[in-house]
Amino acid sequence: MVPSDIQRFSESRTKARAYFCYLFSKNIPNRLPSITREMIVPRLLKIKSELDSCEGVYLLDEKGVQVSPTFTKTEQIDDDIGKIRADRAYYYRAVREERCTLTDPYPSLITGDLSVTTSSPIFNEDGELKYVACIDMPLEEVLKVAHPTTLDTFTKEFFKYSYAAFSIALILVALLLFVKGVQSFFVYEISTAHFKIKDVFEATILLTLSLAIFDLSKTLIEEEILGRHKEHNISGPHKTMVRFLGSIIIALSIEALMLVFKFAITDPDKLIYAIYIIIGVAVLIVSLAVYIKFTKLKIDE
Repeated sequence: MVPSDIQRFSESRTKARAYFCYLFSKNIPNRLPSITREMIVPRLLKIKSELDSCEGVYLLDEKGVQVSPTFTKTEQIDDDIGKIRADRAYYYRAVREERCTLTDPYPSLITGDLSVTTSSPIFNEDGELKYVACIDMPLEEVLKVAHPTTLDTFTKEFFKYSYAAFSIALILVALLLFVKGVQSFFVYEISTAHFKIKDVFEATILLTLSLAIFDLSKTLIEEEILGRHKEHNISGPHKTMVRFLGSIIIALSIEALMLVFKFAITDPDKLIYAIYIIIGVAVLIVSLAVYIKFTKLKIDE
C-alpha cells in the first residue's frame, strides 16, 4: 500500500465512515432494550454478508473484552473470545465519542495488510454502554467505497437500468396474463349459458402465473433497483432466486391441484399426469430446501 492511498483515505474518511455507519444503524440500532450477545451477533453476520470483502466481524463488551468469535471470510476464530481490546483505537474512540467511528489504517492481525475498523457502541434503553460492534475492512476496499472508479460506476448503472428494463417487461407480461385470465373467466364464461370447468382451470392458471411473475418483478425492483433488502437469513441475489423458485412452486402446485379436479371429473385415466406435476413440485421443494440450507451455511461462515 502506497502513501497516496493513505492520503486518499484521509481525504475521504467522512464518506467512508458514513457508508459503514449506515450499515450499523440499519441493522443494529445503538439503543436497544434487553440487549444480548445472541441478539447482536446475527445482525453482525448480516452486515458481513452484505460486504463481500469484509475481513471479519466481532463483538466487544463494555470493558473492551471480546465476547464473540471473530467471523472472517472463511472461518470462525473462537480463540479470540476473551481477548482484551480495550487498548485498540476502535474500542476507546467509539466509547469516548459515543458514536460510530472509523479508525486510521493499521496492519491487520488477520491478513497483515492495511485495514480499517468501523466500530459502533451499543447502549441499552437507559443509555448504558453494553457492547461495541466491530467490522474490519481492507483499506483498498474502503477506498473503492469512497472513490468508486468510472468502470465501477458505469457497471453499477448498467446493471441497474438492465434490471429496470427486465422488471418493466415482466410487469407487462404479468399484466397481459392477468387481463387474459380475467377476460376468459368473467367475460366469456359468466356471460354465457354454457359454463365450462376447463376454462375456469385455464383462467386460474393464467392468474397464478401472472401473480408469480409480478411478485418476481416486484422483488427485482425492490432489491436490485431501489436497494431495499428485507430482513432474511439469505442475502443478495440468493433472495431473488428463492423468491423466484417459490413463485414457480406455488404456480405448479395450483396447476397440479386444478388438473387433479379436472381429470377426476372429465378423464380419470389422465390423473397420472397430475401426479407427475406433483412429484416435480416435491422435487423442487426439496431442492429449494437444500439450496437455502447450504446458502445459509455459507453466509454464516
